[in-house]
Amino acid sequence: MNIKNRSPLKKNELSTIQLIVIFYLSALIISTLLLKIPLALKEDVSLSFIDALFTSASAISVTGLSTISLKDTFNNFGIFLLCIILQIGGLGVMSLSTFVWVMIGKKVGLKERQLIMVDQNQSNLSGLVQLAKRIFIIIISFEIIGGIILGLRFLKYFDSPLSAFKHGFFGSISATTNAGFDITGGSLIPFSNDYFVQTVIILLMIIGAIGFPVIVEVYEFFLSLKVKRRYHFTLFTKLTTATFVILTVGGSLIIYLLDSYHFFADKSWHESFFYSVFNSVTTKSAGLATMDLNDFTPSNQLFMSVLMFIGGSPSSASGGIRTTTFAIVLLAIFYYARGKGSIKIFRRELHSQDVLKSFIVISTAAILCLVSILILSITEDGTVIQVIFEVSSAFGTNGLSMGLTPVLSTFGKILIILLMFIGRLGIVTFLLILRGKDNSQEKIHFPKEKVTIG
Repeated sequence: MNIKNRSPLKKNELSTIQLIVIFYLSALIISTLLLKIPLALKEDVSLSFIDALFTSASAISVTGLSTISLKDTFNNFGIFLLCIILQIGGLGVMSLSTFVWVMIGKKVGLKERQLIMVDQNQSNLSGLVQLAKRIFIIIISFEIIGGIILGLRFLKYFDSPLSAFKHGFFGSISATTNAGFDITGGSLIPFSNDYFVQTVIILLMIIGAIGFPVIVEVYEFFLSLKVKRRYHFTLFTKLTTATFVILTVGGSLIIYLLDSYHFFADKSWHESFFYSVFNSVTTKSAGLATMDLNDFTPSNQLFMSVLMFIGGSPSSASGGIRTTTFAIVLLAIFYYARGKGSIKIFRRELHSQDVLKSFIVISTAAILCLVSILILSITEDGTVIQVIFEVSSAFGTNGLSMGLTPVLSTFGKILIILLMFIGRLGIVTFLLILRGKDNSQEKIHFPKEKVTIG
């Protein structure tokens, strides 16, 4: 009798993925309400609900697109709230929750481990608590170190040490979480000739975009050197790092070549180098800018849109289809063209399920972005390239913009919010939201028949 009474409840239980979505939606609602309180706003400044919602969604998804000027809207307390929201979005709800649970001595059970696994895009339950703790400690440490270094550097730019370190720590958090927010009013354009600041920001952006498991593995590698133990990097780390480096170096070169006779025509070698490298890195998801992107040619703007669509690595603060998805799709095309039935990389063979998943992710993302571009090109007052750039930036949780964000209609803002939210969760999670807990195999099969393709 008890079993009969409990079974309907079990059927109605939310799946792990649905719970993750609810947690992020709850964080979004709470953040929106907090950003609207007068205590967070400057005197005589009001913030509409849609703009508060947009800013909160942009912060939770660590995108950086903004319909308002953060500098002119929020006071110091509001900036502090934004920093907290950026940490939630960058590190993930479950990583922060796990750290708090461990600190207060609460046991992390199976359900919590499942939530961490989904939130951090992992495939098994082993070592998740340790992973979440290390992610938290390593990322916060980099943010503090980056904040101190930038704060000291900013003493030459700001009148008071308080202002210098406020900008330093906010810049460090924004770069490390790949949020792309700024409180200067001009992103990093005021530091376009300060290569020290740019180098620090580039390193912090890479840390946030290359993938938390990669950072943890590098940390464990250095620990193994102390005890003289041989360390083996996982295929994920090898593939992610190789793809990230190729996209960064190749992206820098293409960005330079596409504007070599335009934007870079009158620039020195060091100006061209830093503009190219910075824009290649920032398109991975960070969204900070050292120049007005409208100065680039449309071909370069389109190429940067592709980089934002790809985004950063899985299990990072980045959005987009992710670097591994892009790499696996290219490898699959290459091996298919050579007549090979399997994909081999770094002396390992990829699972066919991962290959199928990669094609599903890139196809779904492309359809989602194309439909969004079509809709926004009708509803918004902007050029096609501006719309493409805006959609790619939102889906890639990037934050770069060609100026369309502040003039979006209410409908446009809602659509961009959805894109940012989906980009932060990931396409796989987005597709699995409605699946529930039923993972049973299909029981009915029909005869198979070939269909002409291509």
